[in-house]
Amino acid sequence: LLFLLHACREFPGCGNIVTFSQFLFIAVEGFIFEANFGRKRPAIPIRYYFIMVAMFFTVSVVNNYALNLNIAMPLHMIFRSGSLIASMALGIIILKKRYSVSKYTSIALVSLGIFTCTFMSAKQVASDSGLNEEDGLQVFLWWLLGIAALTFALLMSARMGIFQEMLYKQFGKHSKEALFYNHALPLPGFLLLAPNIYHHAVLFSQSELFQVPVIGLTLPIMWFYLLMNVITQYVCIRGVFILTTECTSLTVTLVVTLRKFVSLIFSILYFRNPFTAWHWLGTTFVFVGTLMYTEVWNSLGPFLARWRKRPKEE
Repeated sequence: LLFLLHACREFPGCGNIVTFSQFLFIAVEGFIFEANFGRKRPAIPIRYYFIMVAMFFTVSVVNNYALNLNIAMPLHMIFRSGSLIASMALGIIILKKRYSVSKYTSIALVSLGIFTCTFMSAKQVASDSGLNEEDGLQVFLWWLLGIAALTFALLMSARMGIFQEMLYKQFGKHSKEALFYNHALPLPGFLLLAPNIYHHAVLFSQSELFQVPVIGLTLPIMWFYLLMNVITQYVCIRGVFILTTECTSLTVTLVVTLRKFVSLIFSILYFRNPFTAWHWLGTTFVFVGTLMYTEVWNSLGPFLARWRKRPKEE
Protein backbone atom coordinates (compact mmCIF):
# COMPACT_ATOMS: atom_id res chain seq x y z
CA LEU A 1 0.00 0.00 0.00
CA LEU A 2 2.82 2.42 0.88
CA PHE A 3 4.36 2.03 -2.57
CA LEU A 4 1.04 2.60 -4.33
CA LEU A 5 0.23 5.68 -2.25
CA HIS A 6 3.66 7.16 -2.99
CA ALA A 7 3.14 6.61 -6.71
CA CYS A 8 -0.38 8.09 -6.72
CA ARG A 9 0.76 11.13 -4.76
CA GLU A 10 3.80 11.93 -6.93
CA PHE A 11 2.22 10.97 -10.27
CA PRO A 12 -1.59 11.21 -10.16
CA GLY A 13 -3.18 9.03 -12.81
CA CYS A 14 -0.48 6.35 -12.71
CA GLY A 15 -3.00 3.66 -11.77
CA ASN A 16 -2.99 2.14 -15.27
CA ILE A 17 0.73 1.36 -15.31
CA VAL A 18 0.45 -0.07 -11.78
CA THR A 19 -2.49 -2.29 -12.75
CA PHE A 20 -0.80 -3.37 -16.01
CA SER A 21 2.36 -4.36 -14.14
CA GLN A 22 0.37 -6.38 -11.61
CA PHE A 23 -1.62 -8.13 -14.34
CA LEU A 24 1.49 -8.92 -16.37
CA PHE A 25 3.39 -10.37 -13.41
CA ILE A 26 0.52 -12.59 -12.25
CA ALA A 27 -0.24 -13.68 -15.84
CA VAL A 28 3.37 -14.71 -16.48
CA GLU A 29 3.56 -16.58 -13.18
CA GLY A 30 0.26 -18.34 -13.88
CA PHE A 31 1.25 -19.20 -17.46
CA ILE A 32 4.32 -21.01 -16.16
CA PHE A 33 3.04 -22.70 -13.02
CA GLU A 34 -0.75 -23.02 -13.53
CA ALA A 35 -1.26 -23.30 -17.31
CA ASN A 36 2.00 -25.25 -17.77
CA PHE A 37 3.07 -23.03 -20.69
CA GLY A 38 -0.37 -23.39 -22.29
CA ARG A 39 -0.43 -27.19 -22.26
CA LYS A 40 -3.05 -27.49 -19.50
CA ARG A 41 -6.67 -27.08 -20.60
CA PRO A 42 -8.93 -24.98 -18.35
CA ALA A 43 -11.48 -26.80 -16.21
CA ILE A 44 -14.01 -24.00 -16.80
CA PRO A 45 -14.88 -23.24 -20.49
CA ILE A 46 -12.85 -20.30 -21.73
CA ARG A 47 -15.94 -18.35 -22.86
CA TYR A 48 -17.00 -17.92 -19.24
CA TYR A 49 -13.59 -16.50 -18.38
CA PHE A 50 -13.96 -13.92 -21.15
CA ILE A 51 -17.20 -12.70 -19.54
CA MET A 52 -15.58 -12.64 -16.10
CA VAL A 53 -12.51 -10.86 -17.47
CA ALA A 54 -14.61 -8.16 -19.15
CA MET A 55 -16.17 -7.41 -15.76
CA PHE A 56 -12.84 -7.62 -13.91
CA PHE A 57 -11.03 -5.34 -16.38
CA THR A 58 -13.83 -2.78 -16.32
CA VAL A 59 -13.86 -2.66 -12.51
CA SER A 60 -10.07 -2.20 -12.32
CA VAL A 61 -9.92 0.59 -14.90
CA VAL A 62 -12.95 2.48 -13.51
CA ASN A 63 -11.57 2.31 -9.97
CA ASN A 64 -8.24 3.69 -11.20
CA TYR A 65 -9.82 6.59 -13.09
CA ALA A 66 -11.95 7.50 -10.08
CA LEU A 67 -8.74 8.72 -8.40
CA ASN A 68 -8.45 11.35 -11.17
CA LEU A 69 -11.92 12.70 -10.41
CA ASN A 70 -11.21 14.44 -7.09
CA ILE A 71 -11.73 11.23 -5.11
CA ALA A 72 -9.36 11.12 -2.12
CA MET A 73 -7.62 7.80 -1.39
CA PRO A 74 -9.28 7.36 2.07
CA LEU A 75 -12.76 7.89 0.57
CA HIS A 76 -11.83 5.55 -2.30
CA MET A 77 -10.91 2.81 0.20
CA ILE A 78 -13.98 3.38 2.39
CA PHE A 79 -16.31 3.34 -0.61
CA ARG A 80 -14.88 0.08 -1.94
CA SER A 81 -15.21 -1.48 1.50
CA GLY A 82 -18.97 -1.23 1.06
CA SER A 83 -19.01 -4.19 -1.33
CA LEU A 84 -21.37 -5.97 1.08
CA ILE A 85 -24.14 -3.56 0.13
CA ALA A 86 -23.86 -4.28 -3.57
CA SER A 87 -23.46 -8.02 -3.01
CA MET A 88 -26.58 -8.20 -0.83
CA ALA A 89 -28.64 -6.09 -3.21
CA LEU A 90 -27.71 -8.13 -6.27
CA GLY A 91 -28.06 -11.37 -4.30
CA ILE A 92 -31.67 -10.44 -3.50
CA ILE A 93 -32.39 -9.40 -7.10
CA ILE A 94 -30.54 -12.12 -9.03
CA LEU A 95 -30.31 -15.09 -6.68
CA LYS A 96 -33.59 -14.38 -4.85
CA LYS A 97 -31.82 -14.67 -1.48
CA ARG A 98 -33.31 -13.62 1.86
CA TYR A 99 -31.32 -12.48 4.88
CA SER A 100 -31.78 -12.19 8.64
CA VAL A 101 -32.52 -8.96 10.50
CA SER A 102 -28.89 -8.75 11.69
CA LYS A 103 -27.72 -8.90 8.07
CA TYR A 104 -29.99 -6.02 7.07
CA THR A 105 -28.87 -4.06 10.15
CA SER A 106 -25.22 -4.52 9.23
CA ILE A 107 -25.90 -3.32 5.68
CA ALA A 108 -27.71 -0.27 7.08
CA LEU A 109 -24.64 0.55 9.20
CA VAL A 110 -22.30 0.20 6.23
CA SER A 111 -24.60 2.37 4.09
CA LEU A 112 -24.75 5.05 6.82
CA GLY A 113 -20.97 5.00 7.19
CA ILE A 114 -20.36 5.42 3.47
CA PHE A 115 -22.97 8.18 3.24
CA THR A 116 -21.36 10.05 6.16
CA CYS A 117 -17.88 9.90 4.66
CA THR A 118 -19.15 10.77 1.18
CA PHE A 119 -21.15 13.74 2.45
CA MET A 120 -18.24 15.14 4.50
CA SER A 121 -15.84 14.75 1.58
CA ALA A 122 -18.32 16.58 -0.61
CA LYS A 123 -18.34 19.48 1.83
CA GLN A 124 -14.52 19.58 1.80
CA VAL A 125 -14.43 19.68 -2.00
CA ALA A 126 -17.13 22.33 -2.27
CA SER A 127 -15.58 24.54 0.43
CA ASP A 128 -12.09 24.65 -1.13
CA SER A 129 -11.12 28.29 -0.48
CA GLY A 130 -8.66 28.38 -3.39
CA LEU A 131 -11.44 28.07 -5.96
CA ASN A 132 -13.91 30.64 -7.21
CA GLU A 133 -17.56 29.75 -7.51
CA GLU A 134 -17.36 28.58 -11.14
CA ASP A 135 -14.23 26.47 -10.60
CA GLY A 136 -15.66 25.10 -7.36
CA LEU A 137 -18.80 23.94 -9.19
CA GLN A 138 -16.70 22.29 -11.89
CA VAL A 139 -14.57 20.45 -9.31
CA PHE A 140 -17.70 19.33 -7.47
CA LEU A 141 -19.26 17.99 -10.68
CA TRP A 142 -16.08 16.02 -11.40
CA TRP A 143 -16.28 14.69 -7.84
CA LEU A 144 -19.89 13.56 -8.45
CA LEU A 145 -18.69 11.79 -11.58
CA GLY A 146 -16.05 10.03 -9.48
CA ILE A 147 -18.74 8.88 -7.01
CA ALA A 148 -20.79 7.58 -9.94
CA ALA A 149 -17.74 5.70 -11.24
CA LEU A 150 -17.11 4.12 -7.83
CA THR A 151 -20.78 3.11 -7.57
CA PHE A 152 -20.71 1.50 -11.00
CA ALA A 153 -17.47 -0.36 -10.18
CA LEU A 154 -18.95 -1.53 -6.87
CA LEU A 155 -22.06 -2.99 -8.55
CA MET A 156 -20.03 -4.54 -11.37
CA SER A 157 -17.67 -6.14 -8.86
CA ALA A 158 -20.61 -7.62 -6.95
CA ARG A 159 -22.10 -8.96 -10.18
CA MET A 160 -18.78 -10.54 -11.04
CA GLY A 161 -18.69 -12.24 -7.63
CA ILE A 162 -22.16 -13.71 -8.16
CA PHE A 163 -21.18 -14.86 -11.66
CA GLN A 164 -18.05 -16.52 -10.29
CA GLU A 165 -20.05 -18.18 -7.50
CA MET A 166 -22.43 -19.67 -10.08
CA LEU A 167 -19.50 -20.96 -12.15
CA TYR A 168 -17.91 -22.62 -9.13
CA LYS A 169 -21.19 -24.36 -8.31
CA GLN A 170 -21.42 -25.70 -11.86
CA PHE A 171 -17.79 -26.61 -12.60
CA GLY A 172 -16.15 -26.82 -9.16
CA LYS A 173 -13.70 -24.47 -7.45
CA HIS A 174 -10.63 -23.56 -9.48
CA SER A 175 -9.34 -20.41 -7.79
CA LYS A 176 -5.78 -20.54 -9.15
CA GLU A 177 -7.02 -21.11 -12.67
CA ALA A 178 -9.47 -18.19 -12.34
CA LEU A 179 -6.69 -15.99 -10.96
CA PHE A 180 -4.52 -16.73 -13.99
CA TYR A 181 -7.18 -16.16 -16.65
CA ASN A 182 -8.52 -13.05 -14.92
CA HIS A 183 -5.08 -11.50 -15.30
CA ALA A 184 -3.91 -13.02 -18.62
CA LEU A 185 -6.93 -12.46 -20.84
CA PRO A 186 -7.26 -8.69 -20.16
CA LEU A 187 -3.66 -7.94 -21.22
CA PRO A 188 -4.56 -7.05 -24.85
CA GLY A 189 -7.07 -4.54 -23.48
CA PHE A 190 -4.19 -2.49 -22.07
CA LEU A 191 -3.29 -1.57 -25.67
CA LEU A 192 -6.13 0.95 -25.43
CA LEU A 193 -4.28 2.51 -22.50
CA ALA A 194 -0.83 2.26 -24.08
CA PRO A 195 -0.27 6.06 -24.46
CA ASN A 196 -1.08 6.63 -20.78
CA ILE A 197 1.07 3.69 -19.67
CA TYR A 198 3.99 4.83 -21.84
CA HIS A 199 3.66 8.42 -20.57
CA HIS A 200 3.93 7.33 -16.96
CA ALA A 201 6.74 4.91 -17.80
CA VAL A 202 8.71 7.91 -19.08
CA LEU A 203 7.86 9.89 -15.95
CA PHE A 204 8.92 6.97 -13.76
CA SER A 205 12.25 6.77 -15.61
CA GLN A 206 12.85 10.48 -14.94
CA SER A 207 12.34 10.16 -11.17
CA GLU A 208 15.29 10.45 -8.80
CA LEU A 209 17.72 7.56 -8.62
CA PHE A 210 17.56 5.15 -5.72
CA GLN A 211 20.07 2.55 -4.61
CA VAL A 212 18.37 -0.69 -3.62
CA PRO A 213 19.65 -1.90 -0.23
CA VAL A 214 21.68 -5.11 -0.03
CA ILE A 215 22.06 -5.68 -3.78
CA GLY A 216 23.32 -2.14 -4.47
CA LEU A 217 21.40 -1.77 -7.75
CA THR A 218 20.62 1.82 -8.75
CA LEU A 219 17.36 2.60 -10.56
CA PRO A 220 14.70 5.34 -10.65
CA ILE A 221 12.85 5.31 -7.36
CA MET A 222 9.39 5.10 -8.98
CA TRP A 223 10.37 1.86 -10.72
CA PHE A 224 11.47 0.55 -7.33
CA TYR A 225 8.11 1.54 -5.85
CA LEU A 226 6.34 -0.19 -8.74
CA LEU A 227 8.38 -3.36 -8.33
CA MET A 228 7.68 -3.50 -4.61
CA ASN A 229 3.96 -2.91 -5.23
CA VAL A 230 3.79 -5.73 -7.77
CA ILE A 231 5.58 -8.17 -5.44
CA THR A 232 3.50 -7.29 -2.37
CA GLN A 233 0.27 -7.38 -4.39
CA TYR A 234 1.18 -10.84 -5.65
CA VAL A 235 1.90 -12.01 -2.10
CA CYS A 236 -1.42 -10.52 -0.95
CA ILE A 237 -3.43 -12.27 -3.66
CA ARG A 238 -1.71 -15.60 -3.04
CA GLY A 239 -2.26 -15.13 0.72
CA VAL A 240 -6.00 -14.68 0.16
CA PHE A 241 -5.99 -17.81 -1.99
CA ILE A 242 -4.29 -19.80 0.79
CA LEU A 243 -6.88 -18.50 3.26
CA THR A 244 -9.75 -19.59 1.03
CA THR A 245 -8.34 -23.12 0.88
CA GLU A 246 -7.34 -23.44 4.54
CA CYS A 247 -9.89 -21.34 6.45
CA THR A 248 -13.62 -20.71 6.53
CA SER A 249 -15.18 -17.89 4.55
CA LEU A 250 -15.85 -16.12 7.86
CA THR A 251 -12.14 -16.06 8.67
CA VAL A 252 -11.23 -14.87 5.16
CA THR A 253 -13.80 -12.07 5.26
CA LEU A 254 -12.66 -10.99 8.71
CA VAL A 255 -8.98 -10.93 7.71
CA VAL A 256 -9.68 -8.97 4.53
CA THR A 257 -11.83 -6.50 6.47
CA LEU A 258 -9.13 -5.94 9.07
CA ARG A 259 -6.57 -5.53 6.27
CA LYS A 260 -8.68 -2.78 4.72
CA PHE A 261 -9.05 -1.10 8.09
CA VAL A 262 -5.28 -1.19 8.77
CA SER A 263 -4.58 0.11 5.25
CA LEU A 264 -7.00 2.98 5.77
CA ILE A 265 -5.53 3.96 9.13
CA PHE A 266 -2.00 3.71 7.76
CA SER A 267 -2.71 5.92 4.75
CA ILE A 268 -4.31 8.58 6.94
CA LEU A 269 -1.53 8.67 9.54
CA TYR A 270 1.38 8.37 7.12
CA PHE A 271 0.24 11.00 4.61
CA ARG A 272 -1.70 13.17 7.12
CA ASN A 273 -4.82 13.18 4.97
CA PRO A 274 -7.68 15.41 6.18
CA PHE A 275 -9.89 13.16 8.25
CA THR A 276 -12.50 14.70 10.54
CA ALA A 277 -14.38 13.18 13.45
CA TRP A 278 -17.29 12.58 11.08
CA HIS A 279 -15.02 10.55 8.82
CA TRP A 280 -13.93 8.47 11.79
CA LEU A 281 -17.58 7.92 12.76
CA GLY A 282 -18.42 6.84 9.21
CA THR A 283 -15.42 4.52 9.12
CA THR A 284 -16.52 2.95 12.40
CA PHE A 285 -20.00 2.33 10.98
CA VAL A 286 -18.53 0.71 7.87
CA PHE A 287 -16.31 -1.75 9.69
CA VAL A 288 -18.70 -2.52 12.59
CA GLY A 289 -21.36 -3.25 9.99
CA THR A 290 -18.96 -5.47 8.06
CA LEU A 291 -18.09 -7.43 11.20
CA MET A 292 -21.80 -7.81 11.98
CA TYR A 293 -22.34 -9.18 8.50
CA THR A 294 -19.68 -11.85 9.05
CA GLU A 295 -21.35 -12.72 12.40
CA VAL A 296 -17.99 -12.65 14.12
CA TRP A 297 -19.75 -11.87 17.40
CA ASN A 298 -21.50 -15.25 17.31
CA SER A 299 -18.16 -16.97 16.81
CA LEU A 300 -16.52 -15.05 19.62
CA GLY A 301 -19.39 -15.68 22.05
CA PRO A 302 -18.61 -19.34 22.90
CA PHE A 303 -14.91 -18.54 23.11
CA LEU A 304 -15.47 -15.68 25.55
CA ALA A 305 -17.85 -17.82 27.60
CA ARG A 306 -15.22 -20.54 27.98
CA TRP A 307 -12.59 -17.92 28.81
CA ARG A 308 -14.78 -16.47 31.58
CA LYS A 309 -15.42 -19.89 33.12
CA ARG A 310 -11.77 -20.89 33.17
CA PRO A 311 -10.78 -19.07 36.42
CA LYS A 312 -13.76 -20.62 38.26
CA GLU A 313 -12.83 -24.11 37.11
CA GLU A 314 -9.24 -23.59 38.25
